[in-house]
Amino acid sequence: MAKAGLPSDFLWGFATASYQIEGSVDVDGRGPSIWDVFCDKGGKIADGSSGAIACDSYRRTAKDIELLRSCGAQAYRFSLSWSRIIPLGGRNDPINQKGLDHYVKFTKDLLDAGIVPLITLFHWDLPQALHERYGGMLNKQEFVADFANYARIVFEALGPYIKYWVTFNEPWCSAVLGYNTGIFAPGRTSDRSKSSEGNSTTECWVVGHSILVAHGAAAKIHREEFKSRYGGEIGIVLNGDWAEPWDSESKEDIEACERRLEFAIGWFADPIYHGDYPASMRKQLGVRLPKWEEKDIALVKGSNDFYGMNTYCANYVRHRTSLPQDDDFEGNVDLLFENQKGEKIGPDTQSAWLKPYPPGFRKLLNWIYHRTGRPKILVTENGTSIKNENDHKLPEILDDDFRVTYYKDYIHAMAEAVAEDGVNVKAYFCWSLLDNFEWADGYETRFGVTYVDYEDEQKRYPKKSAKEVKSIFEKYVGKA
Repeated sequence: MAKAGLPSDFLWGFATASYQIEGSVDVDGRGPSIWDVFCDKGGKIADGSSGAIACDSYRRTAKDIELLRSCGAQAYRFSLSWSRIIPLGGRNDPINQKGLDHYVKFTKDLLDAGIVPLITLFHWDLPQALHERYGGMLNKQEFVADFANYARIVFEALGPYIKYWVTFNEPWCSAVLGYNTGIFAPGRTSDRSKSSEGNSTTECWVVGHSILVAHGAAAKIHREEFKSRYGGEIGIVLNGDWAEPWDSESKEDIEACERRLEFAIGWFADPIYHGDYPASMRKQLGVRLPKWEEKDIALVKGSNDFYGMNTYCANYVRHRTSLPQDDDFEGNVDLLFENQKGEKIGPDTQSAWLKPYPPGFRKLLNWIYHRTGRPKILVTENGTSIKNENDHKLPEILDDDFRVTYYKDYIHAMAEAVAEDGVNVKAYFCWSLLDNFEWADGYETRFGVTYVDYEDEQKRYPKKSAKEVKSIFEKYVGKA
């Protein structure tokens, strides 16, 4: 059996995002984000809901800290609402001091409780005013300047307290789901049954480029203006799941797996670690993929102090013999849940896209580690929904044995990657601390280790998984 262990300084905890948990969308001067507006459009969210109340965490920070302590968490990853800090978002717009003060107090309270805060500057909730003013991330020059200003304000206020900064969470989702398929805010797509605006063949690549340059600009500001004063590290968080060949004997399917990983992860990782987009993307997309200006790639290349990794599952991948469609963003492949032999990649969950496959986690850690030059990796999100979990009520819903098994198996796979393969993983965050607003799924899908009773004043009830994660990590930490 493979050796499994994690270093003694390994950091673990739980993660959330501002729009998914905070609520209080019109309180203390917060301005609207693109998600507030998107949720108000009929038919965009499965249950017709929004994050207007969510978990009410803006008013319950003390309760959330108490919950973290009860779980034994060492760290907490959360995101800031840009429009709570700068309601109109722009570099010439006024700062909302109440919003900034809220996050300063929350961060200090976490530290007082012995919990390490990890802050994400952007988790998809762009200020609506910037989208209306100049198209948001479609306008690289304006967006980068406004994001840099926002980052500088936050670094100044919170720099003394933060060891780890994340610039953007999952730019793939912002770009593809927001500007290609249109199922996430702002909902732009070529599909006119979904949106009257958008071009799925070009916009997602423009948005991804803007995000990378904005990340590089923020990293430069942190390193040049704040690192010597406060210390701390900065990086971007990229999502992507492992790919297994549909036919393990097929050279084409094996190559298709690599191409799939390049389109999902290499799209953003390669410019940071190698200075350009993957060749497979250049070949398929041609002039639709932006070219790098020297000044922009100078910002982006080498801009990570750590690699932030989000992953949940795996797919079987089969190559396509046909030419790629103009709106294809996968690398001209089929993503499947069964292989050529009819074997399932993993069990069903409430999320149609999520089939757990723990061995894929170890394989993906190795792939990322070696492709990006062996960086320090922080696993910033990992977790699962449970099929039909939302159909259960108290107390049955607290017995989330499927989630407990998921964490046991995935954490074990990570510990093997560290101890056996030498991958440098330094942190792991369970997604999520709380059941919350699950974007287009609304409140029908639950990812939390804590049950939130939306019908009874957002009361919190730790599930079995909330209590088990600590014991799982105690088994591995200090044994690598």
